Amino acid sequence: MTITLLGASEIRALAADLDVTPTKKLGQNFVVDANTVRRIVQIARVAPGDRVVEVGPGLGSLTLAILEAQAAVTAVEIDHRLAARLAQTARAHGVPEGALTVVDADALRVVDLPGDPRVLVANLPYNVSVPVLLHLLETFPHLASGVVMVQAEVGERLAAVPGSKVYGAPSVKAAWYGAWRLAGTVSRQVFWPVPGVDSVLVAFERDEQPRGSDEERRRVFAVVDAAFQQRRKMLRQALAGVLGGSSAAATEVLEAAGVAPTARGEQLTIDDFVRIARAALYR
Repeated sequence: MTITLLGASEIRALAADLDVTPTKKLGQNFVVDANTVRRIVQIARVAPGDRVVEVGPGLGSLTLAILEAQAAVTAVEIDHRLAARLAQTARAHGVPEGALTVVDADALRVVDLPGDPRVLVANLPYNVSVPVLLHLLETFPHLASGVVMVQAEVGERLAAVPGSKVYGAPSVKAAWYGAWRLAGTVSRQVFWPVPGVDSVLVAFERDEQPRGSDEERRRVFAVVDAAFQQRRKMLRQALAGVLGGSSAAATEVLEAAGVAPTARGEQLTIDDFVRIARAALYR
């Protein structure tokens, strides 16, 4: 059976039938263009038999495109009405039994994903995109790659490199897990309602070996947060609170880590932050 995708008129009809009005609170902007969702699936390199997790499937436009690629999808949806309707929509569009699993839950709190998906493909809600990404990567180490559509400003931060004006805590925390890159832009006109911001696609590949333990990640992220909370200050000042309580103590740790005390957080790579956290532990 051939899987058919949703068109703009059908998406609006589904929303009307469910009495769903897209809300800013949930960051809902539904994609109404079939070419766009197919493009996302292609960039994510979804192959037959892949196990994919989608966050915020909404009315199912991207969901059906992933399923069209003969992947199995676990869809996590916070809106109870949308979650309840998604399986019915999938069946009506030719999706075979067992290919779609719907999880009615908040992606920020989900701790179990049926099928152990290895690929993330999602149009992430603008207001929680970074927290959702970091939670999923932390909680599900088997997630190996993915493509997400996010607000352009957020995507640029995720893919930023040291020295960039938009390089910050999200950039470093994302780099803990692997490599990120901008993978394309998305027109505002493919959404309903049309958002007031631009969107981009961001692709990631997880490192084959974990950079460190969960405990070490928490220590590193604490250093990262401190560095960027006062990003205009030199590290010996910005990190004083987490590296011994004084500028002198922070200087000692930074020098042990091979990082200049006069540097600023925006100049450091994830490896620099890891060395600082380790030097603080063994100081």
